[in-house]
Amino acid sequence: MSFVTGLICRECGTTYPDGPHYACDFCFGPLEVDYDLAAAQGKITRASITEGPASIWRYGALLPDPGEAPVDLGAGWTPLRRATRLGEVLGLRELWLKDDTRNPTGSFKDRVVSVALSSARRLGFSTAACASTGNLATSVAAHAASIGWPSVTIIPADLEKSKIAMTAIFGGTVLGVEGNYDDVNRLCVELVAEHPDWAFANINLRPYYAEGSKTLAFEICEQLGWRTPAQVVVPIASGSQFTKVAKGFQQFLDLGLVDGGAPVLFGAQATGCSPVATAHRDGSSFITPQRPNTIARSLAIGNPADGPYVLDELRAKGGDCGSVDDEEILECIELLARTEGVFAETAGGVTIASLRQMIARGTLDPEQSTVAIISGHGLKTLDAIVDVATVSSTISPSLEAAEEALRFHQLVAAS
Repeated sequence: MSFVTGLICRECGTTYPDGPHYACDFCFGPLEVDYDLAAAQGKITRASITEGPASIWRYGALLPDPGEAPVDLGAGWTPLRRATRLGEVLGLRELWLKDDTRNPTGSFKDRVVSVALSSARRLGFSTAACASTGNLATSVAAHAASIGWPSVTIIPADLEKSKIAMTAIFGGTVLGVEGNYDDVNRLCVELVAEHPDWAFANINLRPYYAEGSKTLAFEICEQLGWRTPAQVVVPIASGSQFTKVAKGFQQFLDLGLVDGGAPVLFGAQATGCSPVATAHRDGSSFITPQRPNTIARSLAIGNPADGPYVLDELRAKGGDCGSVDDEEILECIELLARTEGVFAETAGGVTIASLRQMIARGTLDPEQSTVAIISGHGLKTLDAIVDVATVSSTISPSLEAAEEALRFHQLVAAS
């Protein structure tokens, strides 16, 4: 059973029944899913969770009602890996990687889409849709294909070829827009009104969609032996993942399921699209939109919907937000790969580079347990690294040529 009571406005607190609503009728604030945690006390237990499936749906009592069955490709229950070698390089005593590259379509978006389309099917929609910087489009198309639904995914036209191909292969309609994500999102808001039977995962189903990100926090706690970490680094695009990870930790704490306190959350953005990091640095209460210009396209949202709520969380808990350039992003994709064997997309490079930056400026404590969320697989952003990650040497098919090249590269490595 689910302990959802309905929807609640994040600004004025007005409540609404469970249904396809996403904005408050009174103040136009965003809505989110609300729960009766008092009723859940004693009913959601460690035992009841561990008896569930090895997916996000082991936490189904703290997610929106999926109806008869979830739309489920197996999202979640991804590894939490102790990153000893990377931690030594960065000077961290205890570093963990939440490796969401292992999800069915290679990113954390499978968590949110599984929840969104489960709710969409229960609420009577018939077509899956979204505005996307790439990963969401792939996940929506894949989940829609699995239940025989048509999909319409709308993306910036200059997206990485690998992400376009991964989305198109599932057979839905893929529209490329001549503009950035914010242009795409504005168009999709207009399409919502024209196509009321379409479930736009991150627009008219956004309250349900966003809840999937909480499962990252739930899994981290469970995989750490039912304790919270001290610090968590989260990449920021719209900011929804950041705010819902915070919500997930708090719900587990409120239910008495974990030991420890609420972790301090830290953000990670690319300098070419860093509206949250800029506002945090400047002490501003407002997010000033930016025009994205970065290789980290999955984070390239210049006007993040949850930006103000991210700022609130950062300031309430004493967190920080990194801002790193494209060179640092590429460097840290390689650093993560060669120290831990994890190949991350550009967002992962942003996370590790921001982690390093915040250690250097003294805002993140290297002595405390730290989790870094790696949100997507590097195969999704090959465009960014194909010119730098190449063969060491091209040689003739002879032993002499091979030995000469090996001697040369051993000398280079030793120098």
